[in-house]
Amino acid sequence: MIEIALKVLIAYLLGSVCGSLVLGKLKGGLDVRDVGSGNAGATNALRAGGWMFALGVLIIDVGKGWLAAAVLPGLNLPGVASSMVPLPTIAVLCGFAAILGHCFPVFHGFRGGKGVGTFVGVLLALWPVGLLMVLGVWVLVLLLFGYVSVASMVAALSFAPVAWFLAPDPDRAIFTAFGVAAGAFIVFMHRSNLRNLMTGQEHCFRKIRLLPGP
Repeated sequence: MIEIALKVLIAYLLGSVCGSLVLGKLKGGLDVRDVGSGNAGATNALRAGGWMFALGVLIIDVGKGWLAAAVLPGLNLPGVASSMVPLPTIAVLCGFAAILGHCFPVFHGFRGGKGVGTFVGVLLALWPVGLLMVLGVWVLVLLLFGYVSVASMVAALSFAPVAWFLAPDPDRAIFTAFGVAAGAFIVFMHRSNLRNLMTGQEHCFRKIRLLPGP
């Protein structure tokens, strides 16, 4: 259990390295939390610093999720006995810890992003085929409604049923449990977007939306 606890802690610290805030410091001290929606994720980074800046943010945020779930679980920690817990379970715990760190980063005053980019990196490590399905849901919802926030929430929630019906054994149960927990957490992190949707203040990409609306 000590091994798992240490790896989960390391994953949280890794997740706490927010791409937008690190690159913002290199970009003359830009803090994207003072711009636009106040979120430290890639979407607000696009508004604050342009597409090149946002791409760098996305690479860091996805990359740390991948590292936390793909590399960290299999590392041998010096002086720590290896656990008998299956590797996929450790990967899920570390992946969720990285998402938590991204949203509440200890290095940045516990004010981070909403976890979507890091969630993508975790899925890339856990089950790339499942990630492709989730990304397909994201694109479809974005094209239908034009809201990045809605697409992100629906895509995050879609992973649990996708894993339940399609993930290979013996990983199905643990992937589904991760999908339920991560999906609910990402929706919680989008609660301000839900309020904006109810009041008609949420930003919408109307030029790409297929369905009619206000």
